[in-house]
Amino acid sequence: MRLFLGSLCVCLALFFFVPSKPCAADRLSIQDGTHLVLLGNGLGSRMGRYGHFETEMHLRYPSSRLFIRNMCDEGNTPAFRPHSARNDPWPFPGAEKYRTLGQAKDRWGSGHAGRGFYEKPDQWLTRLKADVIVAFFGFNESFEGGAGLDRFKAELADFINHTRSQKYNGKTAPQLALVSPVAFENLSATHGTPDGTVENTNLSLYTAAMEDVAKRHGVLFLNLFSVTQRWMEQSSELLTRDGVLLTEAAYRRLAPVLAEGLFGKPRAAGEAGQILKAVREKNWYWHKFYKIPNGVHVFGRRHNPHGPKNYPHELKKIEQMVANRDEAVWAVINGRQYDLAKADAATHKVPQIGSLNPKFEYKYGDEAVASINVAEGYRIELFASEQEFPNLANPSQLAFDNRGRLWVATMPTYPHFKPGDAKPNDKLIILEDTNNDGKADKETVFVDDLHLPLGFEFAPDGVYVSQGGDLVLLRDDDLDDKVDGREIILSGFDDHDTHHAISAFCADPSGAIIMGEGTFLHSNVETAYGPIRSSNGGFFRFTPQRGHLERSCRVSIPNPWGTAFDEWGQDYFTDTSDPNLRWMLPASIRVPYGDFAPNPWNLLEQHRVRPTSGLEFVSSRHFPEEVQGDVLINNTIGFRGAKQHRMVEDGAVMRAIYRHDLMISTDRNFRPVDMEFAPDGSLYVVDWHNALIGHMQHNARDVNRDHAHGRVFRLTYPSRPLVKPAKIFGASILELLENLKLPEYRTRYRTRRELRGRDPQHVLSAVLGWVDSLDAKDKRHEHHLLEALWVTWGHDRVDVPLLKRLLSAKDYRARAAAVRVLRYNGHRVPDQAKLLAKAVKDPNGRVRLEANVASTWLSSDAGRSIFENSLPNDHDRLNDVYAAMTRHYDGAPIQRLAKRDPETHLTGQARELFVKGAEVYGREGHCVTCHQPDGTGLPAAQFPPLAKSEWVTGSAERLAKLVLHGITGPISVNGTKFPGTVPMVPFKHLSDDELAAVLTYVRNAFGNRSSAVVPAQIKVIRSATKERVDLYTPDELLEAHPD
Repeated sequence: MRLFLGSLCVCLALFFFVPSKPCAADRLSIQDGTHLVLLGNGLGSRMGRYGHFETEMHLRYPSSRLFIRNMCDEGNTPAFRPHSARNDPWPFPGAEKYRTLGQAKDRWGSGHAGRGFYEKPDQWLTRLKADVIVAFFGFNESFEGGAGLDRFKAELADFINHTRSQKYNGKTAPQLALVSPVAFENLSATHGTPDGTVENTNLSLYTAAMEDVAKRHGVLFLNLFSVTQRWMEQSSELLTRDGVLLTEAAYRRLAPVLAEGLFGKPRAAGEAGQILKAVREKNWYWHKFYKIPNGVHVFGRRHNPHGPKNYPHELKKIEQMVANRDEAVWAVINGRQYDLAKADAATHKVPQIGSLNPKFEYKYGDEAVASINVAEGYRIELFASEQEFPNLANPSQLAFDNRGRLWVATMPTYPHFKPGDAKPNDKLIILEDTNNDGKADKETVFVDDLHLPLGFEFAPDGVYVSQGGDLVLLRDDDLDDKVDGREIILSGFDDHDTHHAISAFCADPSGAIIMGEGTFLHSNVETAYGPIRSSNGGFFRFTPQRGHLERSCRVSIPNPWGTAFDEWGQDYFTDTSDPNLRWMLPASIRVPYGDFAPNPWNLLEQHRVRPTSGLEFVSSRHFPEEVQGDVLINNTIGFRGAKQHRMVEDGAVMRAIYRHDLMISTDRNFRPVDMEFAPDGSLYVVDWHNALIGHMQHNARDVNRDHAHGRVFRLTYPSRPLVKPAKIFGASILELLENLKLPEYRTRYRTRRELRGRDPQHVLSAVLGWVDSLDAKDKRHEHHLLEALWVTWGHDRVDVPLLKRLLSAKDYRARAAAVRVLRYNGHRVPDQAKLLAKAVKDPNGRVRLEANVASTWLSSDAGRSIFENSLPNDHDRLNDVYAAMTRHYDGAPIQRLAKRDPETHLTGQARELFVKGAEVYGREGHCVTCHQPDGTGLPAAQFPPLAKSEWVTGSAERLAKLVLHGITGPISVNGTKFPGTVPMVPFKHLSDDELAAVLTYVRNAFGNRSSAVVPAQIKVIRSATKERVDLYTPDELLEAHPD
């Protein structure tokens, strides 16, 4: 069948198209000063990264002072162009009829649509005074196959009619051209991606549809599908990195085809090198303007209260800097000198935000170590700091490589690049202890021009790193510990909130990279398997072996920053803003774009703190035997340290029971954000170390945000010997397989990673012999078998007989892990559905849950049959996920949207205020974050309760002042003393109505009963205290308003 479809694809291409010649209308014309704008999908968006098309245009029109802007974005279609700060994704009237959006919302009210005042496409085109528009469409839409063809043609026709009805330049309708998708390259044998047979059939159909619509409307059309298909057939040089995403060399080759086909004018003689450099410089700044990182503060839902103070100035400045770079491009074309630095110096001045606070002091050396108390028997040492290694500034993640060296990602440009500053210089650095004294004495800078590396992970082909909207691969081809090449693997991830962007990378047992993403973001990533769209919180799973990306978990969570796998491959995560530890499996059912799976319950029963960041399971013979398998959770505000909890089996699920505080610091700048066990069994903790870290509490540009400090600490248990590091780098395959018997999880983690880089045939052959040599009487025999299975999975050559053997293992944990492998290997296991149907009848509920969750990722009919024949759920904790799977198969929304007003004894206006106040209380970054939905607070993190609090139910004027202007200092609540090191920030940006409402709510919720507060009261108090700058202290308020 696939052979027939491939033949059909070629026939369609030959029948419909004359390669490289435009159709339907005359070529586009260029005048002096023409404003050319590119619209559409990722094919056009990625052109802006390389600059070859723009360079080609300037060479063809050297005296025309071309003004070129790229507005393309991954995932865009003619009628669907989402953005996190647009209140709807519709680019023109009537566009909404082409896509039905679900009504699901996360708990902050975010759904398919964004929130804010980012300009819509027509506004941008008017701002840019577009004379000529070149639109790239058809790729994303093609994955809907023949069923979506008529809708696509109607959508495209409406786009054409709307665009040509506008006068973006204020005088005439724009010239318009359509450009088809490129062909799909067959890299299945080497890259594991689809062979392109079905994909090219669909792409050819959609290219034909575009030509048909263009002809009917008299619009220029350029067919790149047939051009690139011919290249793929005639050349052995790869055009794509995964079948669909063109390489830079391919874009360079495509540039003259686009310029000739769209405009027709031959290229003039000239050297492209300096022009290309100037174009890329201009495009870099344009990208930081049009797609400004951290847009949530610029024009999104977090714009107030701080954004108006600085971002209008920053936008004005960077827009002027982009214009300067246009001048620089034109100067290079014509051989003129242009003083770019002088021009930039004359651009708009950005004001300083705030003034340096002398109270912010930093500790160093022994004093910093002394500020950290550790559990009995442990010792903490300073491994490295910014004093010895100035590049260790604002570290965000750490990881040990296969040689046992510590790598650290640093982000001194956080929260993001500021116009007028030097370009970002964030880094990956390597720290080594060459004399084994427990302190770093050697630093190597691997790369020094990154921008916000929120996550990184090693793989055989290099280092994968988060770069805003991109997942980038950094290569060290000559093994000198310096980056030699970089490649954009995928793009279209959202960095609308930079600390919510893809982050905290962690590999699963196969080497697939798990990447967390926070709420408020709308990612649209184009892949060889189709567009992957996401809105709001969850996780991505990227498989380098197959170039495969999926939104593996869609849940309503604020900002996951910490993912860890236990001994048996079960994954867990922390929410950051929430004080929770959650099990990933129940949340990983297949959920359509814009919907949400039920949040798994919180495993923590005691000592809940927030915001958490960093998660690790104890697996080290250097640590006491009784703590093996415990989970460690870092926290960065209030309680600054790490909590340790025992993991306890509870039938199909797990519980986490507080053991002790592994470490706690009195240093208010201590911010532990990541940790990992080293090859010697000690624990390394990276400290962001900053006086200010809040985004709601402080302006993003507050001068007190530190950009220089950072530490790495090392935790040991001196009464037990360190672990002898296993040989990994340079070890033989047999030595590596023997490592898989070692108790330390991180040793096995790095060993599997090393094995993924070895010759697959040699590894797979050795695995067979190693499995046969295992002692069946060994109590860890089935775990050793599982490690062997994971090794074969890591090469995308899963050992099916071994998989089936483990599906019948004695240990239910091994069976559950085998089902997880089965879930991701349907392309390798022909009887996947049959095996899942057997697994849903397993006597253990965890195995059944794995199988039922896996069934939701199959076709609807196959999955339904498996799910409906499962043994029933036998654990109350899993009721929500089983109900959600039932709704999945019923075709109903996964999220239940029933919403009721909160119950209250209040009536009339007071009740209206109460209901409104509940909404204000529950907003992200407002009251609920610290004081929790039930008003009990988080005492372990120094966030006091509101329930039964005399500060809440007492004087309304005192409470209003406290909320308007904030409070800091020691405070007693319900007889409990809080040190007050975590200030409550002012909420004066709320309106009188909002403040009255939320105060009425807290005074009458959580078992409280007190008088309502009306807006008039707030107005009077606000006016009377309008000159106040400082936060109140409890003593000051009590003196003015005693109980």
